[in-house]
Amino acid sequence: MPDLLIELFSEEIPARMQARAAKDLQKLITDGLVEVGLTYAGAAAFHTPRRLTLAVGELLAQSKPTVEERKGPAVGAPDKAIEGFLRGAGVSKDDLEVRTVGKKEVYFAAIHKPGRLAEDVIAEVLEAAVHNFPWPKSMRWGAGNLKWVRPLHSILCILSDEEGARVVPFEVEGIVSSNTTRGHRFHAPDAFAVSSFDDYTSKLARAHVVLDAAERSDAIWQDATNQAFAGGFEVIEDAGLLAEVANLVEHPVVLMGTIDEDFLELPAEVLQTSMREHQKFFSVRSTKTGRIERFVTVANIATADNGATILAGNQKVLSARLADAKFFWENDLRVAKAGMGPWTEALSNVTFHNKLGSQADRIARIVALARRLADVTGSDANETEQAAGVAKADLSSEMVYEFPELQGLMGRYYAKAAGMSEAIAAAAQEHYSPLGPTDAVPTAPVSVAVALADKLDTLACFWAIDEKPTGSKDPFALRRAALGVTRLILENDLTLPLGDIISAAHADADASDLLAFFHDRLKVYLRDQGIRHDIIDACTAMDGNDDLNLLVKRARALSDALKTDDGENLIQGFKRANNILSQAEAKDGVEYSFGADIKFAEADTEKALFGALDTADAAIASAMKSGDFAAAMSAMAQLRAPIDAFFDDVKINADSEIIRRNRLNLLSRIRTTCGAVADLTRIEG
Repeated sequence: MPDLLIELFSEEIPARMQARAAKDLQKLITDGLVEVGLTYAGAAAFHTPRRLTLAVGELLAQSKPTVEERKGPAVGAPDKAIEGFLRGAGVSKDDLEVRTVGKKEVYFAAIHKPGRLAEDVIAEVLEAAVHNFPWPKSMRWGAGNLKWVRPLHSILCILSDEEGARVVPFEVEGIVSSNTTRGHRFHAPDAFAVSSFDDYTSKLARAHVVLDAAERSDAIWQDATNQAFAGGFEVIEDAGLLAEVANLVEHPVVLMGTIDEDFLELPAEVLQTSMREHQKFFSVRSTKTGRIERFVTVANIATADNGATILAGNQKVLSARLADAKFFWENDLRVAKAGMGPWTEALSNVTFHNKLGSQADRIARIVALARRLADVTGSDANETEQAAGVAKADLSSEMVYEFPELQGLMGRYYAKAAGMSEAIAAAAQEHYSPLGPTDAVPTAPVSVAVALADKLDTLACFWAIDEKPTGSKDPFALRRAALGVTRLILENDLTLPLGDIISAAHADADASDLLAFFHDRLKVYLRDQGIRHDIIDACTAMDGNDDLNLLVKRARALSDALKTDDGENLIQGFKRANNILSQAEAKDGVEYSFGADIKFAEADTEKALFGALDTADAAIASAMKSGDFAAAMSAMAQLRAPIDAFFDDVKINADSEIIRRNRLNLLSRIRTTCGAVADLTRIEG
């Protein structure tokens, strides 16, 4: 069975598109092959800045013959209908088979399709893939109609087996398939032929091209860390930058340069962000001083002077960039030391939303809400109010204007420069958190209060103007804000009734609807922790469901209880009691909730259930009062045995109407006792 090798060779593909494009190429080709019956043993895709490569191993040399059965018109149908069916199926009337379908006799045709050579199928599939490739952005060049991410120069497509290699012949917009490729743009620009995937990779390596992106990444990181270690430095890890840089070069050459002394006092984050965003440089920290003093750049070419000229040019450009950053930093410090007043005033001219006013209006709301939340988080109200007032001041700073990703972090530096407390400075940075499910949650009381106020204001205000998430659309990141509020409350063990806070945040917000949104987000959050959605539904049906911390403690306790035999079987006993009771109430047109009396109990198990319910009621009430849901669930689970025994021994619909009513009222007690813990009717199964 032959092996297939494909390479699409072009101008430089944007780094962010390469990995996805390689996967798309593999899927388009392999799906197309399998669809016509050409199976294979394995496939692997690769990418460099100038090429997408696919290797398919042990491909069938020819697809297998197939028989397609096609249903036609009924016997006795008009001749034109039958003739049309025959033309479409490519058969004669003598080839048709008559079968009975229902009450009719219907023609069927068996269409025999012979196997096809792999070369013919590959040519069709690859040509279709090139024409329909799903690039996020593509371009047309020259006089042709082909669209590709960058101009496509050549297509290598060969099949190789023990008899040798052969080109799969086809043409796409004037580009004729071949068995040739090219190496590194500068080190090995001439074309060369290949005969297999192994031959291809070895010749590319000699032509200064590392085909495997992971191999390029490993080589860059190993060389960078070795150079840094030799000089008493360490490279700051940045997986995203490493992946990007590995996709910018085919022949990585790692060079380490020096940062001018004038810029070493800049905040480390400013240095790192400036070098990463503008230059794609790795930051290198001194193991002695802890400062960022060096940088690592990755060139795509080896030079006779070992990169000295490249480094000199990079250092010159870097110095210009850092000079700008230093200018911003020094200007911002002057404003910060004067109290940041001009920044907060400038936010009056920045629109937050055309229906919700300016950023200054928003800050005023956050200040009022944060002061109210100070009691909840245990922070000082005045300090919390001050922190909320300056938390977003750095949005007006020159540094954040240049590097928006530094918002909050620069606020911390500027708050310190203004002489504010460490708690206020920390809140400036931490109030944006958590930004996602893996982001750390603030724990400092002032930071937690401001973070909650920030997110709750966002949610309440957008609910008030009816700008809610719909389907997959969430332009204002409201789902993320709700998850942030949830994590802040749960991970800081806060007692916070959200209903009142939502109304305080914005009077026009529908608190009940927003609370339902929180409950939906909570289901997603707890599902990842193994708590079923029906358990959460059973708990949200209870009073106090706007206290997420209380709600989660109840849900976790119920989840744990249902994992025990007593808990699981109790649910069945409860459902049996509830079903019998509901049917009787519907039939009799009355509600059996007027209290069962033990004097009408006849069986010992019936009397025992009265006692068990009395014991459970007292234990549950005490546990619920202290918020000990585990104890409440445990007390409820103790009812499993007496309820089972009662049903095994007692006939509910007794001949005596008095006994029947008393037993139905006893079932009502089961429902009421268990219902004090959670709405068990919502538990599935």
